[in-house]
Order: sequence, then C-alpha cells, then structure tokens
Amino acid sequence: MSDCLKSKSEPILSIRDLCVDYITEDGSVRAIDHVSLDVFPGEILGIAGESGSGKTTLAKALMRILPPPAVITKGQVLFAGRDILDLSEDELQALRWSKISMVFQSAMDALNPVISIGEQIIDTLEAHVDYTKDQAEERARYLLEMVGLPGDRLTSFAHQLSGGMRQRVGIALALALEPSIIILDEPTTALDVLVESDILAEIRELQKELGFAVIFVTHDLSRMLQVSDRVAIFYSAQLAEVGPVDELRDSPGHPYTRGLLRAFPSVHGDGPVPESIPGNPPSLASPPSGCRFNPRCAKATALCRTDKPADSGDRPGRTIICHHPYGDDR
Repeated sequence: MSDCLKSKSEPILSIRDLCVDYITEDGSVRAIDHVSLDVFPGEILGIAGESGSGKTTLAKALMRILPPPAVITKGQVLFAGRDILDLSEDELQALRWSKISMVFQSAMDALNPVISIGEQIIDTLEAHVDYTKDQAEERARYLLEMVGLPGDRLTSFAHQLSGGMRQRVGIALALALEPSIIILDEPTTALDVLVESDILAEIRELQKELGFAVIFVTHDLSRMLQVSDRVAIFYSAQLAEVGPVDELRDSPGHPYTRGLLRAFPSVHGDGPVPESIPGNPPSLASPPSGCRFNPRCAKATALCRTDKPADSGDRPGRTIICHHPYGDDR
C-alpha cells in the first residue's frame, strides 16, 4: 500500500458526479453515469471493467479530449483547486502534459509518423519550457534513456520502432514535463506478455522514483492487481466497487468484482478453473432498472431489480454499490 493512503492525504484529483453522454440521432446514450472518484498523490489507481464499461471515456474526459459526439453533461473534475471542465482552451493547453499527461492504447495513434521521435519530444518540451535547442535535445535523450531506450533513437521514426519501443516513447513523452498525474489508457494491450510485464514494472519503478500519481485503465484485472495501490471497478458506465487492492483481491464486496476475479486463471496454475460471467453487459441505450448487474447476478433479489443500490462500503476507503455486498462469500 502506498504511503499516501496511509497518511490520508488530500486527493490530487477529485471527480464529482461526472456524466458523459454520446449524442446520437436516436437520442443520448450515457457512457459515464454520475461517477465520483478521488486520486491521491503518488498512488497507482487501477480502473478495470469489461469493454464498453466507460473506462477510456472517463480517461479522455479527464483530459477533455473526448471526440464528438461525446459531451460532458454534468459534474466536476477538480485539480489543484480548479475545475478542469471550466478551463479555457489556453488554460487547458498549459495543464496538459505539464500537470496531467496520458499514454494512449496505441502509440502509433499518438506519434507523428512524418517527424522523428526526437523532434516530437523536443517540440513538446519547447512548447512549455524556455529551453534552448541543445537543452531540449539533452532532455529528450535523457527521457529516452530513462524509459530504457538508447539516446540515439532520437532520430528514429515511429514506424522504425517495435510496438514495445513505441510505447516507451509514449511514456517518455508523458514524463517529459514531470506531471503530477499520468493516465495510462490500456498502454500494453497490443504487446506480448513479456514486453507488457517489463513496461509495467518500469512504470512502477519510475512512479516510485518520481512520485507522480497514475490512473491505470485496463480490462486485464490480473495485471492491474499486480501494480495498483487501489482499484476502481466499472460496470455499465457506473462504479461498482472501489478499495485498496489487497481488500478487493482477498475480500471483493460486489458480485461483479467476484465474477471478474473468478474469470482469470491463477498465475501459479494451481487455482480453480476460471469461470466466465454469464450473460452480456447491458446496452447503455436501455440499461436495466435497479442494479445494472442484476440480470447477470446469481444473488439478485426483487430489490435489486427495482431499486438502485447505494454505497454499502463498511469501512473508510471502500465503496461497494450493491444491495447485498459480499453475498455468501464473506
């Protein structure tokens, strides 16, 4: 557990009652539904859930880079006492990369294919800091070496690098201005297992060394449990559960969290046979009434089908949005 949680420090980022809608010809579809969540200094907060649960939409909303037709319709995102949602474009430009940065799922989507990676890093540095050309180049070389790449790769183009190398460049760009928070949006999805493990270990070491907070978005619960301090579980655009990683792993309160844990094989190969969660996530255009997980939940009661659950977390730092937390497994 990170020291920040032990010391009960104030959150560095507070998300309050956030809603994001996709405006379609058939009406609005809510992709983030009244989400409230804190990020603390120096922690790694893992955000997990099935595809379509709202993880990446949340990450892009925090940076205000949601593409149309997505619109933030309600809520606050508070950083350093200011609401990011109220900032002007110029204020946003000053905030991005210098205070909050992001590593995208595919580095090829973030890297410019027609200029070298060195030029991209140097351009980012010169846009925010009064560097000379030589100072910016020296800093760019240092950043590449910090993420495990040789400095002479500054002259390479994105297509000349492997997938793992491109993701390391993305991390170097995210670290360039020493931000307080880095958002990792499934940064290792397209990589093989060994490269993925190396990059996540490197991020963890850099985080310990430099002290930035991390929001780690992933559908891979097993990876998230390895690197995170706290975990937030998303289901159907809403939070299902939030808590310290050890507690969610050893004593999950929400039936959806328990289902996710059962769906992953044991790392050591000696655990129970993985079980899939029956059914499919609901359509966000017409979600079920009551608890959204109730059609797939073996513990669902009549109350679950009619009434929205409130937070039933039973101790500080735990959020469990469920009428019957822990079920029979406690």
